[in-house]
Formats: sequence, structure tokens, C-alpha cells
Amino acid sequence: MDEFPVKGMDAVVFAVGNAKQAAHYYSTAFGMRRVAYRGPENGSPDEAVHVLESGSARFVFRGPVRAGTDLGRHIAEHGDGVTDLAIEVPDVEAAYRHALAKGAKGLEEPHVLEDKYGKVVVAAIATYGETRHTLVDRSNYSGPYLPGFVEAEPIVEPPKSKRYFQAIDHCVGNVERMDEWADFYHRVMGFTDMAEFIGADIATEYSALMSKVVADGTRKVKFPLNEPAEGKRKSQIDEYLEFYGGPGVQHIALATNDILASVDQMRAAGVEFLSTPDSYYEDPALRARIGEVRVPVEELQKRRILVDRDEDGYLLQIFTKPVQDRPTVFFELIERHGSLGFGKGNFKALFEAIEREQAARGNL
Repeated sequence: MDEFPVKGMDAVVFAVGNAKQAAHYYSTAFGMRRVAYRGPENGSPDEAVHVLESGSARFVFRGPVRAGTDLGRHIAEHGDGVTDLAIEVPDVEAAYRHALAKGAKGLEEPHVLEDKYGKVVVAAIATYGETRHTLVDRSNYSGPYLPGFVEAEPIVEPPKSKRYFQAIDHCVGNVERMDEWADFYHRVMGFTDMAEFIGADIATEYSALMSKVVADGTRKVKFPLNEPAEGKRKSQIDEYLEFYGGPGVQHIALATNDILASVDQMRAAGVEFLSTPDSYYEDPALRARIGEVRVPVEELQKRRILVDRDEDGYLLQIFTKPVQDRPTVFFELIERHGSLGFGKGNFKALFEAIEREQAARGNL
């Protein structure tokens, strides 16, 4: 019996210095649609909150309206970043009690939020750093997000063609003690290990890291966890931990059905992606390893999209540069064709690309 069943990701909640501008950026550059709002105009005097969606992916941007709030403190210490990976569950009370019985720290007792659209049950537990998991049951609710929010018009007209992405594929955390947090998810949520990458799997000439992927039984919620490993220079995980001020969410992977079109549109809107050298695409070993994929390698090369294959199929993926001034949070676009993996064959190329950016920032 699954003692901590989950329905999927409910929302990724960001703390940002200016929620209105963040909402505009993700509307224009990520093709998301604003659906809900809460602020001083409707009973929230200290913060403004904009809710954006793309398919089942939901981003929530919280920004302080006045000084002296805990939200403002968090942003001053960490910069813009993810504060909450909210998970939808069928029974909040049971999930919360189970989590506490297994050693989780409770942040919010289960309680009901209610308005004319119905009821939502929420609770919250702590995870790495200042990140939390809000547990949400919205099965008896038909409103735009949560009680207290009002429906909001899109900031800009969403893409007339297909969405840039449809769902959240996985959320990656950078931590200092990977095994400890993997054990937390095993013990508290009943998650199991989906993959593990150590040693030469994720190492370049200069830096290294280790990673474990934990996931629920349905694989709807996947949380890779990274920690730094010893290397000649500062790894990307070390850089993140330094600039974020401790453990936190490193990147959000977004599932897309057409990565080529999404990259073209997002790049045209100003999103910066990591660049992969031509040598990656011209390596005969790559073509031998990946076999037939849905587009010519030349089209992937033109956009700097990575490709990997495993026993289940293949995937296409690309990573943005950090989306704020601090070198912390970034995004991944991923198009899966059978593969359940995370692009292990691309790790070396990816981390070398990240190291080139680190070197340009003076942080390698």
C-alpha cells in the first residue's frame, strides 16, 4: 500500500523581487498564460502574487509590496528563487501525519481554504534549505488557483500556435548532503531511487558532482538531488550554493512536444540557452549511439539541442542560462520519445558548457 500517494506537481512557487515583471517575462519569453492574481487590491497588503500556467505546469510568483516581510528577507538573502515545490495529494491530512511520523518538520498544519468556488485543503512540510512542500487537495475546487485569488487576464496574448511546454518533468535540488535528503524522500514520502550518477558519470577536467534521482511510484513527481564532489576547481553546485546562500532548487525541467519550435520561439523572445560546440554534433560516436531520431542532427546542431538514447528510447534536451542575475535558477526543455532518463550521455557536454559560463563570470 502506498502510504504517501501523490497526484502530481501542483505548482512551483517563486519568491521574486518584482512579481509583476517576473510574470511579464514568463508570459512573453515562456509563453505562459496568467490565470490568477492576489495583491493589495484584494486582501493581500504585503505581497503581490501572479499565477501562470502552461498545460499542467503552474508557476506562482510572489513579490513583496512593502519592506520588512519574511518574503523580502528571503529575496535579500537568496535572490529570486524557488521557495515551494507544491505537490497535489488525495488526502492532505493523511499525507501530513505520515510525513511527521516519519520525521519531517511540519510548517503548516492541515487547514481548509474556502470561497464561492469550493474548498482546498493545504498543509506544508520542510525540505532542504528554506524550500518547502505544500501538500494540496483541490479536488473540491473550481476556482482559478486558491481561495483568495481572483481570475486574471493574460498579461500578453499567449502563443496562437502550440504551447512551448505542457508539464513539469522534474525539479532538481542542489544540496550539501545528497544521501541524507534522498533518505528523507525515501522515508517521508516513500519515493524510490530512479537513477544515480557518481564519479566519472558527472565529471569534467575541472569539477565533479554526484546526483540521485528520487521519484514517486507513478514517476509523476521526480526530484533529482545534486551535491558537489571534489574537483580541481569550483563546481556548478558549489557556485549555486555560494550565490543562493545554501541548498535550493537548481532547475526546473519542462516537458515539451516540439522542442525545436519551442527553442526557436523562446530564443526569439530573448531566452538565452547554453551553447554546445560543433564538435559534439560532428562526433561519429554520437551518431552511432543515438541512431534514428525524429529530426536531422543538423537541425539539432543549428539550435544547440542535445540528444541521448537509452534502452527505452531517446530524448532531446536543452538548458537555459540562469534566468536572473545571480547564477542560480535555470530551466531545461525536454522532449521524450520513450526514454525515462536524464541525458546521462550529455552530462560531459552540458557541464563543460556550464563551466564556460562559470569561467566568464569568474567563478570556476
